[in-house]
Amino acid sequence: MTTRLLPPAGPRRVLALAQLSNSVGDGAYYTTSALYFTQIVGLGPARVGLGLTVGWAVGSLAGVPLGRLADRRGPRGTAVLLALATGLAVASFTVVRGFVPFVLVACVYAAAQSGLAAARQALLAGLVSAGERTGLLAHLQSTLNAGLAVGAGLGGLALHAGTRTAYLAVFTLDGLSFLLCAGLLLRLPAVRAGAARRTGGLGVLRDRPYAVLALLNTVLLLRLPLLSLVLPLWITRRTDAPAWMVSALFVLNTGAVMAFQVRVARGVTGPATATRAIRRAGWVMLAACGAFALSAGPRCGWASGCWCWARRSRWSPSWGSRRGPGSCRSTWPRRGAPGSTRACSAPASPSPGPSARSC
Repeated sequence: MTTRLLPPAGPRRVLALAQLSNSVGDGAYYTTSALYFTQIVGLGPARVGLGLTVGWAVGSLAGVPLGRLADRRGPRGTAVLLALATGLAVASFTVVRGFVPFVLVACVYAAAQSGLAAARQALLAGLVSAGERTGLLAHLQSTLNAGLAVGAGLGGLALHAGTRTAYLAVFTLDGLSFLLCAGLLLRLPAVRAGAARRTGGLGVLRDRPYAVLALLNTVLLLRLPLLSLVLPLWITRRTDAPAWMVSALFVLNTGAVMAFQVRVARGVTGPATATRAIRRAGWVMLAACGAFALSAGPRCGWASGCWCWARRSRWSPSWGSRRGPGSCRSTWPRRGAPGSTRACSAPASPSPGPSARSC
């Protein structure tokens, strides 16, 4: 199996290019949206989190009927309409000025995104044979992360500028990316609409192993709000790191997936190999979470500590910190004292001997 990013020419490559087009805009949107809504629009972090929670809850419920619509009316036309609806919702974010409009637009955005994902799955199933789907899904995931990495880099430029115009440019880019996605989907062959099975709304719960896996996957999807909402707010409010560090971490995350996704999927040929791959991935994730917990244990906080060290090193100039060169301040709580702050400082000018550092 080839490890190149794009699959061979034909419908599979068009699907990958459609994925790439809107993922570039999404990468820029994910890295900047939380700071735009809190710093430019003026919404509190709790309200932003609540609005996104309501929006994605509505989107998760809307995905089922929109998927059935794709089965009945044809996945290509449905996917095109939902891509246009997503682009329109992103453009609507630029005129949002209050909490209620924000929640309404978030609901439309999440519902269109969920329906678009379902319609794309139906398109893939209709255009690709069963034996080639795993490899193509790996290509599409790598393409998705490549686009997110590029978009996150563009979002980093907006974060560095920190102006309303820069943020609005990101939302415009995301909206245009979905317009391009719709145009690419129109180039795909039409897939015959199939009659959707009429089952009860909770009929899927009869397949208990599938329902359990779906529930566990829902928990794993918490990584998305961590990357797009919690991490940006934590970096900008709780550490001395510059805002563009949000973009750098997002690029690191998506770049790692892009580099290994196709290679990992190469050995997945059936349910047994898929189960083994998921089991290995679970152990790796558990080890990564444990390593993060250990690194976050020091009282001064790992992110602020690393950034303070980089600023104090001989090769790194001061980045214009509000507290002056050679000092940092972390709000990582001490044990037994939630919410307390702890300052770490070093002399502004290096001394001949070992530098003094107090915590």
